[in-house]
This record gives sequence, C-alpha cells and structure tokens, in this order.
Amino acid sequence: MITPQERLTITVTVNGQPRTAEVEARLLLVHFIRETLGLTGTHIGCDTSNCGACTVILNGQNVKSCTLLAVQADGGELLTIEGLEQNGQLHPLQEGFWQEHGLQCGFCTPGMIMTAKALLDQNPNPTEAEIRLGISGNLCRCTGYVNIVKAIQYGAAKLRGEAPASTQEATHA
Repeated sequence: MITPQERLTITVTVNGQPRTAEVEARLLLVHFIRETLGLTGTHIGCDTSNCGACTVILNGQNVKSCTLLAVQADGGELLTIEGLEQNGQLHPLQEGFWQEHGLQCGFCTPGMIMTAKALLDQNPNPTEAEIRLGISGNLCRCTGYVNIVKAIQYGAAKLRGEAPASTQEATHA
C-alpha cells in the first residue's frame, strides 16, 4: 500500500516535452504543474473544483487539476495554457480573448481558454448555447461572459480558417 508521504517517480508529456519528477503520492496535479514544473499559468482558485481556474487538458480531456493527483497523470499527455502559443504566435483562442476583450482581471482566463479548447476540439462550430454550456464549469467574476463567448466564437472561426465575425464587421463598417 502506498502512503500519502511516499515519493513516486512519474513521467508526463507536458506541452509536448517529456518531464520526469519524483513527487509525493498526495501531490495534486495543479501543484505539480505550478511548483514542480514552474508553469504558473494554471491558476489555483477554489481547491474544490468549483471555479475551473485550474483547468488543463489531460489525454485530450479537460480536467480540473485541483481534483487529480499528479501520479494519476503518470504516462499521460498534459497541455497547459503555456503550450498553446506556438513559435511566438498566440493560439486563436488566446487571440480571441485579446481581440474580443474576453478578460478583465484575467484570473479565470487560462482555465476558460483550456476549457474552450477542449470544447472546440470536440465541436469546431458550436452554437452560442453550446459554448455557454461548455464553459459552465468555469466561473468568471468580472466579465459577465458575453465577451468570453465572443472570444470563443472568434477563436473557433479562426481555427476553421474563417474570418472572425468581429473582423468581418470591422471591414464592413
């Protein structure tokens, strides 16, 4: 039987790079990401899985990293907010949050973007209602969600190779 204080060696592919570390069996995935790996874009909000600020993608599924142990990710593929930007270019969802003012304080933004990415991976052309349902496990205390939905629609359009609605409107103004 493994005790909570026992140390185990895990290997996780994080943002495309294999990472190996020795961790306590009781270490939460969110603390592994932030403290062991030094990737502080994943936020700790409520520690009860209510807010979604700690959302990451593990093996293709969005998960709240405050509810999983790091050892549960052993052998898995983990994508954090830091892994979205490629070659100095923002991911279309990150760009959408910037262009559509989908953030204010920004605390929920990494988790919201990761949740939106998982949604768009499953459904590249969601309706507004599907977007709202998809992000319903993530709380934002600042924006009122209107611009978050617009940001996700923007990112979805770019990922489909289409001009985002706001860009189209701006060119016709």
